[in-house]
Amino acid sequence: MGSNPLRIDPVGSFNFYVTLIDNSSVDATLITGSIDYSIPGFSECTGLDASVEIMDYREGGVNDYVHRFATRATYSNLILKHGVISLDDDLWSWHYDWVQGLGTRKDGLVVLLDSTQAAAKIWRFKRGIPTKWVGPTLNATQSTVAIESLEISHEGLDMELGA
Repeated sequence: MGSNPLRIDPVGSFNFYVTLIDNSSVDATLITGSIDYSIPGFSECTGLDASVEIMDYREGGVNDYVHRFATRATYSNLILKHGVISLDDDLWSWHYDWVQGLGTRKDGLVVLLDSTQAAAKIWRFKRGIPTKWVGPTLNATQSTVAIESLEISHEGLDMELGA
């Protein structure tokens, strides 16, 4: 069989970066996982999901079905993971500012890249708060990379058009 020039393959899940945006300053980019090696890349991002809650209404005298109405959208927390870099404490600092009562909310972008490094999908979360920081598991009997994670609660997720 001949090749199909119109075939569109799915985008790989390994080629992405995350940017946190500080709304309180002119310098909007705080953390990015792009190819700039001086800034840490994230190895995993989970929690890109949204659900619509449903309310059931049982109408008197109607016994063959239940009315169902959409109420509100809910979003999972995002969990970002990356290898610990000795010169980088941005994730810890953002979380610790909240522990001290001095935190600021941040918006953010999760950008999925295609095989040409162009943005295939862009998800934007709004008004994020770092709710949980987890440091690396340390074990002298293993030679694995030290991974830290940050859980971010937010107020909404939008999908923006890719480039």
